Amino acid sequence: MIDRRTMMTNTALAAGGLAASSLIAQGAFALPSVAPRRVFGGKLSKLNVLQIGVGGSIAPADRHELTQHPDVNFAGLCDVDSDALQEVSAQHPAAFTCSDFREAFDKHAGKFDAVVVCTPDHNHALIMMTALKAGKHVYGQKPLVQQLSEVAAIEGAAKACPSLITQVGNQRMGPAGRQHAVDILRRGLLGKAIEAHVWIGGPPDQGDGYFYYGGLKEPITPPANINWPLWLGAAVDAPCREGLISLRWRSSWDYGTGQLGDWCTHLLDVIHFAYDLPSPIAVMAETRTPSDFYHAQHVHSTLTYPVSGDRFAGPRFVVNYCDKSQAPSRAALGLPAGDWPNTGTMVVCEGGVLLVEPEGKIQVWQDGKPVEWSKIPGQGEITARNHWHSWVDRIIGKPDAFVQTPFAAGARMAEAGLLCAKAARYPNKELRWDKATLSFTNNPEATASIVRREYRTGFELPSFA
Repeated sequence: MIDRRTMMTNTALAAGGLAASSLIAQGAFALPSVAPRRVFGGKLSKLNVLQIGVGGSIAPADRHELTQHPDVNFAGLCDVDSDALQEVSAQHPAAFTCSDFREAFDKHAGKFDAVVVCTPDHNHALIMMTALKAGKHVYGQKPLVQQLSEVAAIEGAAKACPSLITQVGNQRMGPAGRQHAVDILRRGLLGKAIEAHVWIGGPPDQGDGYFYYGGLKEPITPPANINWPLWLGAAVDAPCREGLISLRWRSSWDYGTGQLGDWCTHLLDVIHFAYDLPSPIAVMAETRTPSDFYHAQHVHSTLTYPVSGDRFAGPRFVVNYCDKSQAPSRAALGLPAGDWPNTGTMVVCEGGVLLVEPEGKIQVWQDGKPVEWSKIPGQGEITARNHWHSWVDRIIGKPDAFVQTPFAAGARMAEAGLLCAKAARYPNKELRWDKATLSFTNNPEATASIVRREYRTGFELPSFA
């Protein structure tokens, strides 16, 4: 699996102009109208940004990319880690600082126009919805939300704020590779879609990597530099545990979304952009390692989508989403013998099979034989774009700026990933999902246990009613 540092470097190098043709059908994920840039003293203002969550693995990369935009100014920094906050504030001495994100909105709301959210997953919905409620544009890290109920909540918040520009941290869609995959599929150049197979390498069985499944650690005193109640935020009171703050929260049931949830935006995006999939009607997950504190691993999940129209081979479209590099049989697909990549997104169509890797490498087979995908006739013109700068450009009113993954799109990917990750609590049981009622119609126990969370007093989601 490509490490995040390498991926971010490759993305930055590949970033360029805007795509000449939209990958999203007109109206599929409606983009808000853009307000004109503010003018102060006869001069156009810079976009003042507040970053919430300044340390960790992804926040520095997001901040670096945004600081390269000439119209961006980091006006505020917020983190529950006093050491990280002190280190980053030295790089932006004019920015205000705080440890509690609520303070930023209560005391400094007039100092910033947009918010970048890079916290652990369990606080995403709370902070992003607070920002939208305050009238701020939002760049939110994937997988956008941590609870299935939060998918509907953040969709409603974004819909209630049509003038605000939102973007999910889906930087792998910036370079041209994955855009070409979407274009081929959306145009139906391989015929009607039959099914999809998506797999991710890892997580490790044990060890201290990006994901951790080595057993529940004993409670410890929180480090002196961490405001533990604020780190918990929306989550109920619980003890700090060894390694949880730095990385193990990603594997935790209470704070993260596991491997399948963490990667869903980067792997399911091609399918959702190509076919504008609705909410699934069912999910079934198989695993041999169910867990109470951590998300499961060795998961093979199946999502069933109701579909119609001439882009699909039948009334149902099935997406198989797995960890541990559980790829499908090549022989069963009529493909020659060979090895699959560690991670991939594959769509099987009546006229061929397309595989795209996370960094954008594409392979296509037709009639069981490999073909040069770039020579498939009928493709549109695609160029790379800078994922971060496109969000800024859209906000400040550049007419051709295109936001690839607004919250309306990211929420659908998050819903799919969360269904797969959470259904592993009920292995080998098909759960019939009804998005309208936020329930599993055939399993009240699952509805009660894996759809929503209890929020701590003072950290409830804001209302947009």
